[in-house]
Amino acid sequence: MNAPPPPPPPDLTQLRALSTRLLLEDAEQHQIVPGRLTAVAQTYGVHPRTVRRWLDNARANDGTYTPAGRPHFQLTEHMLNVVARWRGNVTRAHEELTAEAKADPKLPPVPARATFHRAVHRQLNRGQLAGLRAGEQARRAFDVFGKRERHWRNYAWETDHVEASVKVSIDGHIRKPWITWFVDCATDGICGLAITPQTPSRESILVALRDALLTTSRHGPFGGRPQRLRVDGGKDFLCRTVDEATTVLGTELIVLPPRRPDLKPTVEAVNGAVKKMLFADMPGYTEAATLPGGKPIDPDQQLLHFEVFVALVLDWVRRWNTEHTIEDLDGKTPAQVWAADPTPIKIITPRDIHTFTLERLGKPLTINNDGVRWRKRSYVADWMVGRGGEKVHLRYMPHHDYRVELYDPATGTYLGHADCTNQISPATRRALDKARRREADQLRARQQKAERNRTARYAAVSQTTQLLRLDNVTQEQALEELRALGGTSPGPDALPGFLPLPTPTDGWAVPRPRKKTGKDTP
Repeated sequence: MNAPPPPPPPDLTQLRALSTRLLLEDAEQHQIVPGRLTAVAQTYGVHPRTVRRWLDNARANDGTYTPAGRPHFQLTEHMLNVVARWRGNVTRAHEELTAEAKADPKLPPVPARATFHRAVHRQLNRGQLAGLRAGEQARRAFDVFGKRERHWRNYAWETDHVEASVKVSIDGHIRKPWITWFVDCATDGICGLAITPQTPSRESILVALRDALLTTSRHGPFGGRPQRLRVDGGKDFLCRTVDEATTVLGTELIVLPPRRPDLKPTVEAVNGAVKKMLFADMPGYTEAATLPGGKPIDPDQQLLHFEVFVALVLDWVRRWNTEHTIEDLDGKTPAQVWAADPTPIKIITPRDIHTFTLERLGKPLTINNDGVRWRKRSYVADWMVGRGGEKVHLRYMPHHDYRVELYDPATGTYLGHADCTNQISPATRRALDKARRREADQLRARQQKAERNRTARYAAVSQTTQLLRLDNVTQEQALEELRALGGTSPGPDALPGFLPLPTPTDGWAVPRPRKKTGKDTP
């Protein structure tokens, strides 16, 4: 059986400070017993004169014994600036300062390299050195962040976008989807989410918010009206629709400064958990180990289709909420903590969600014979029969042009949805996408060729000499290309729609020609 470790030795500095303070107090009351200084000196194994020096030190420092440390070399402001200019490279900074001191004897001498290194690490902490070498993000790795109090369910939510570390197949293209979360800070439960094949926008935020507010979603019992919502400074989170939704809900919108993940740790923990618990086991994982040169170990692996990826993410969210235990929740699941919280939930019905999670068109529209006309499209529904000529308010989900939601402009009553007529067929859609891709490829090829022609290439040199261009052309080739490009005059491109003045007729007053003087003659 291993013996317990010995206790740490006593701090002699603190003991000396205590003894010195007691001696000073006794001296103020004239109660020092003869031989007291000698006894204290024998206790610490020093001479009585040393104890008297301790007392003098305490009197000079407001009654507190403050031992003087060893003298250390201190960096000047100029030395610190040189270290910062060399991005934290202490050795190169020392070499430059040494060369400066040799060139100018008036400058203060520079110590040895080891002494200079110790001085830098004494005056700059590890975080400051990391910031000089790699920037603010590296410096924050050495910061200490406290835990925010969890409070109760629906006290605060956090939301964020995260790009999935997985490549999936979407209509023959390879993309990395994005996920938008809404997470309850008290229980770590995922209240709602939205998955998009492209960069998220306010559309994905509204879809995820609608999913989070409902307590009847597939993610569990989570939902209701939150008291606070923490978002970062992204323009999609600060759009008018999100602001209107939080205002109607009575939810306080807390806008956090950008690039501060420490201020929304709950949703950032979910971002890290889904990467380790789900993405790492998927084909197409972008952060997997690679061969030398960055090549994937299995370049021919079959990627998941987007629909399969969505199903796997939804299943992982269900398991995270109802099966996964979290140590910070005393080994309970988010669903168990949510169920044990007696805080009442403020329910939001599906009918209410239509009102404040959709973009609203400002002016009312009229129901015509071809339905409601908006953005050069017609939207019809069966409930419009017999309502021709009535005014309606239109609300829509951004980028969802195939369907709109209509309301009574006077009472705000939800009337129903309407679908776009004459929608494109799947075959025409495929042909249009193919034509657009072909045109984009041709434009990209032309741009690459123009960039190659524009960029000058020069020969490599090993000494100071005049540069030699490698893309030289003959005089005939240059003139031929100039003729093909329309010369070098920008005049025709400056005013392409300019109409020249007509020839003056006999009735016009024209300027008289300038009279030649003696100065004009050559």
